[in-house]
Amino acid sequence: METPTSTRRLDRLPKAHLHLHFTGSMRHDTLIEMAEARGVHLPQALAEEWPPKLRGTDERGWFRFQRLYDIARSVLKRQEDMYRLLREAAEDEREAGSGWLEIQVDPSGYASRFDGLTATLELILDAARVASEATGVGIGIMVAANRTRHPLDARALARLARQYVGKGVVSFGLNNDERRGRARDFEAAFRIAKRAGLLSTPHGGELNGPRSVRECLDELDADRIGHGVRAIEDPYLVERIATQEVTLEVCPTSNVGLGVVEKVDHLPLRRLYDAGAPIALGTDDPLLFGPRLLEQYRIAREVFEFSDPELADLARMSIRGSGAPDSLKKEMLAGVDTWLATPPEDGAV
Repeated sequence: METPTSTRRLDRLPKAHLHLHFTGSMRHDTLIEMAEARGVHLPQALAEEWPPKLRGTDERGWFRFQRLYDIARSVLKRQEDMYRLLREAAEDEREAGSGWLEIQVDPSGYASRFDGLTATLELILDAARVASEATGVGIGIMVAANRTRHPLDARALARLARQYVGKGVVSFGLNNDERRGRARDFEAAFRIAKRAGLLSTPHGGELNGPRSVRECLDELDADRIGHGVRAIEDPYLVERIATQEVTLEVCPTSNVGLGVVEKVDHLPLRRLYDAGAPIALGTDDPLLFGPRLLEQYRIAREVFEFSDPELADLARMSIRGSGAPDSLKKEMLAGVDTWLATPPEDGAV
């Protein structure tokens, strides 16, 4: 019999993780170990005051965030580092109950170390394959363009991603500071990706408002939107997202860490959900923000009072919005039903 304190264990709820950046997935102790081994000096914010205090709502704050991210990326110098990162990311997903991880990476950030764009992407795809086989977690790669670079660079990445459809690449994204590159400038790259059968998964509606989200829908034909929480400022836009079933990748602790909202209870998670917007909870960059996927579900439960049936609904949304194979989606959705049919436990987390 269910009591007010009866809940089901969230780590046993099958789910998909759709918003995780490659370097940002690194464990903090792995960063410390690799930095020492590779001779990389870490600033105090990464070494001793972790997680760092961040705020990306002004240019100086975003620059500091990007600088820390770039320093962390610089420890990934050897092929074995890439294999380790993905193996540990998959292990963390398995512990959280995630059966599918869609991790996003801009291969150009590593190309100079690993013999060019194509060789870098093939290295990442092989590391993903090995990690998946070792953990049982499905892994898809999102090739993500950098909106602070020229749109021609994005087209080159889209053409590269197109070559690996059916070979591990499942989506095409657009990341970095949306105030420095409008979505519409990258329409040609996303047209290439969509025609190849890749999901369109740009960032939008994080540091900019509804116009950013609207451009992702109108110009990039988005299937999912990274963050998208600022859509709440336009009720008609939220209704459109719900009607078109565009999944919003909502990252609670990241949104607080970068100052999108002052406190986690200010996040419009409940309002978006109640309005019918599909939502996939994500972590963004746990290396810099701390909490991983399980904590995002705990926030939904403890801060926004999502019931177990509603948490199951969030998990289903993440699975349906993913680029996972249909067979895996079917298996995971059945697992969600099984989780919900299992009697709750007192004090379960």
